[in-house]
Amino acid sequence: MCGIAGAVNFNLSHDTINATMRHRGPDEQGTYTSGKVDFFHLRLSILDISGGKQPMHLDDKYTIIFNGEIYNHREVRKQFNIEGKTSSDTETLLLLYQRFGTQFLQHLDGMFVFAIHDKEKNTIFIARDRAGKKPLYIYKDTEKIVFASELNCLKGMLPLQMEEENFYHYLRLGTFYGPFTPYKNVTELQAGSFLIIDCQTLQIQQTRWWNIHNFYLEENNDSFEKAVDTVNTFLHTSVKRRLESSDLEVGCFLSGGIDSGLATAIASEYNHNLKTFTVSFDGEYNEAPLAKLVAGKYNTHHTEINISFSNLENDLEKILYNYGEPFFDSSAIPSYYVSREAKKYLTVIINGDGADELFGGYRRYVPFSKYDFFKKNLLVKNGASFIKKLLPPSDNKRSKYNYLYRLASLASKSHLEIYLSAGVDIFEDFENNINANYDYLETIKKDFDVIAGSRLSGLKKIMNMDFDTNLFSDLLVKMDIATMANSLEGRSPFLSKELLEYVPSMNDKYKINGSTTKYLLRNLAKKYLPEALINQPKRGFEIPLKDWVNGQLKDIMNDYISSPTSLNKNFIQRQFINNLLENKIKVSQEKRAKILWTIFSMEVWYKKVYLNN
Repeated sequence: MCGIAGAVNFNLSHDTINATMRHRGPDEQGTYTSGKVDFFHLRLSILDISGGKQPMHLDDKYTIIFNGEIYNHREVRKQFNIEGKTSSDTETLLLLYQRFGTQFLQHLDGMFVFAIHDKEKNTIFIARDRAGKKPLYIYKDTEKIVFASELNCLKGMLPLQMEEENFYHYLRLGTFYGPFTPYKNVTELQAGSFLIIDCQTLQIQQTRWWNIHNFYLEENNDSFEKAVDTVNTFLHTSVKRRLESSDLEVGCFLSGGIDSGLATAIASEYNHNLKTFTVSFDGEYNEAPLAKLVAGKYNTHHTEINISFSNLENDLEKILYNYGEPFFDSSAIPSYYVSREAKKYLTVIINGDGADELFGGYRRYVPFSKYDFFKKNLLVKNGASFIKKLLPPSDNKRSKYNYLYRLASLASKSHLEIYLSAGVDIFEDFENNINANYDYLETIKKDFDVIAGSRLSGLKKIMNMDFDTNLFSDLLVKMDIATMANSLEGRSPFLSKELLEYVPSMNDKYKINGSTTKYLLRNLAKKYLPEALINQPKRGFEIPLKDWVNGQLKDIMNDYISSPTSLNKNFIQRQFINNLLENKIKVSQEKRAKILWTIFSMEVWYKKVYLNN
């Protein structure tokens, strides 16, 4: 795991890169310059510590900088009878490029962004992994191209200007959609994509080399028993690779859920001295007793870490600053604290990211397994609108009433708004308070309509959308920044090549069966986990956001949001903001807190990152 930066027709500032990204690679830094091309690499040494130095060269023709891990690189070397001078996965990428050009990515199981300078062709080949675990941001104008692993690095080297149109996306989605960023001329390389940069003309050719939608379109007729066995086999392969592809010790995050429980149970078969970590938060739901059951069953070296939010006011701006863009997901706060504490014990840790999006772990998936709400049906839409008008908002997000209220709300919508109501639900029903005289969601709707109008079931559609949007732009970003800000590498066995290309095509009932979410994984868990864990609901980090907004963080949030120089006044009606702060809006307290947090995160970015105050 590392940080990378590169440029064509631009001299990189090594001081700026070190200042903004050294946490990604505190062990070594290396540089490379050839003609118009300039590379910089920051290394967190994990695999082939002595032989994996970067930038790495091959035959004075190719030079690579690489962020990530290729977990099956030894298998790929054996498959194609490739031999190298080191045991580094970085060299494997160079050898594959020498043999196959750009046509080898489909063989890789890993998380990666790499850039290869091909001197003979005078090009740079840049590729990103299937899910988009490892980030890359690219600045391009008529004179130069500059790229880096983090936005703050680009901001430190270039006079970036804000792209206001993209902030409408942020307010509705909570993230910047797809390739969009807060800045003009800066885009994010999309998951499953690669670029060819012509170093002479600065022309960029982009190719989507992998798309999960294609695997949702496939029909898998495996029996339930065969599907369980196949997933079990693939999960074993994935966990084993992620344990063995490291010269450092690999541990496991262990919550009270089945995802991390399965990963831990399988990992313990290959590592009999496995270290596991559970966290608990002051005053919140404590999963430690359930996690302890798993740790005891597999005799792991278990550590319980208690996290306190007592210093949150002092840490808050720093945590949000790390993202380099407005970031609405408040679970970024505990994710940072958990990563900081885990780093005290080791450098590489396995997590359960991606299991919910692949196997159907969210309650909102249940109604979509019964009915395709993306189909145009005026009777359903009008009926839901009528029912919704009769219902007062719910103030308990886990209640059955809240479930029914949100179901009526999303059924009353159309197109992209259905997805937003079912998911992030920030400004839904209050979108008229956003100041815009044009359809700022038009570009996003085009992408969503491809999926919504496909022959997929309603369940597959929303899971496909979540993978492309929620996982890519929120959850993976959250964990990448939270872990790397603390020089910790997170590995996700549920996002392996084999699982990503098998699970989407499975029968819907293997994911949602009746009202049971994650049905197949729960059945697989019976083989490995204590019964008490198997039917636990999806929780994630239980953040007391509404309590923070009304208590501990009230003053700092009000100061930012109400500031005369605030950014929100450019996008949101002032009276609505005032009424929201004064609690005069008819809305649940959970949703009020979410809207205010979304705005507050934007204001912290504007002041601390953009204005650098």
